[in-house]
Amino acid sequence: MNWEQLLSLKRQGDKNKRLRKEQDETRLGFEVDYDRIIFSSAFRSLQDKTQVIPLSKTSFVHTRLTHSLEVSVVGRSLGRVVGKKILEKHPHLTTIHGYQFNDFGAIVAAAALAHDIGNPPFGHSGEKAIGEYFKTGSGNRYKNQLTPKQYQDLIDFEGNANGFKILTESREGIEGGLRLSYATLGAFMKYPKESLPKKPTPHIAHKKFGYFQNEKPFFNEVAEEVGLLKHTIGKEVTYSRHPLTFLVEAADDICYTIIDFEDGINLGLIEEEYALEYLIKLVKDTINTSKYNKLATTADRLSYLRALAINTLIQEAARIFVENEEQILSGNFDTALIDKSRYEAQINDIIKISVDKIYQSNEVTEKEIAGYEILATLLNCYCVATDNFNLDQSSNYDKLILRAEGGNFDYQNEDLYTRLISISNFVASLTDGNALLKFQKIRGLKI
Repeated sequence: MNWEQLLSLKRQGDKNKRLRKEQDETRLGFEVDYDRIIFSSAFRSLQDKTQVIPLSKTSFVHTRLTHSLEVSVVGRSLGRVVGKKILEKHPHLTTIHGYQFNDFGAIVAAAALAHDIGNPPFGHSGEKAIGEYFKTGSGNRYKNQLTPKQYQDLIDFEGNANGFKILTESREGIEGGLRLSYATLGAFMKYPKESLPKKPTPHIAHKKFGYFQNEKPFFNEVAEEVGLLKHTIGKEVTYSRHPLTFLVEAADDICYTIIDFEDGINLGLIEEEYALEYLIKLVKDTINTSKYNKLATTADRLSYLRALAINTLIQEAARIFVENEEQILSGNFDTALIDKSRYEAQINDIIKISVDKIYQSNEVTEKEIAGYEILATLLNCYCVATDNFNLDQSSNYDKLILRAEGGNFDYQNEDLYTRLISISNFVASLTDGNALLKFQKIRGLKI
């Protein structure tokens, strides 16, 4: 792979090539990407999708929105640090093409801002709830009517693939969705493969999948425009990751490792002194002990350690990327940057505590159970109404459901797969509170 292609400013529908040296420096194309994402309704909905505690109304717990903003800030710093090194190594990118180190930061920041835009309500359990409706719930009745890949898209419903759909899907009067640059879309594409074969290799890019069947043609267009390397697994084609995807992933890893841990402390799920000790271990090489000991409150000490830990891991991830640039460009780097870190043991200790004390806490477990029931109910209601409409067997109840919600999903499409993905996409777009409200109305609990 080469950086000239990887940093493509092309957008869907462009007839002419966009050159970096001809860009308006006051508002670069990559910065336009960031603006389009942040003003989108899909991004705004993340304010009512929780990061750790589903349906939590505690003010200091992160939502998907605050998490995404923080990941984008970390991603921007990572991109700039790496971009400076890349341009020092490849000066022609500046002298001939006009790229600046801030371009790398802008691309990573935009892709990081959007990294959770396709996630359903109720955290990662929302993805599982949608998948299990089609795998073991009432939705398994569709299995024999779909191709294996179409069915796999549904039973392994994936927020990353849903995010690519949201960012790129054409709607009436709006071609190409948000029309982001192909460089930003490339950096967003964390898993550049389809749902089958499932986990064909231990490569980090094959852990999940990155697009639904309907988005395959455009996904391939983006991959080929930015020059991702093509691989064959059996008869299936996959691609190498865009190098900047590793920075987007690292920014996410850094934030959820440190900030979810911080949320656990603030919620009282992790003992303060115990937790601070683990953060100190992570930053022991850079901590100013004198300054730390002068901080009077736990909140101030935690804030100082969090900032120090994030900066430490930014520098570490950037170092690993630059040292492995050739491997990354050749598609042979197969793990997350943080997994190569000298701080791996300290990071794993923090994650283990977060899993035990936060992710598996009673509050999270109980509300995830509620999320399963809510999403399964909504999916079944919309699928049944849609099926009956297409069989010309609609009951009065079905008609009422479609009158209320029919504009939100494509219930009239002749293709079954398209209808089911559209319904799943709509349910995934709901906020935690909106999903709960719709569930209550369907069940007659609220008018």
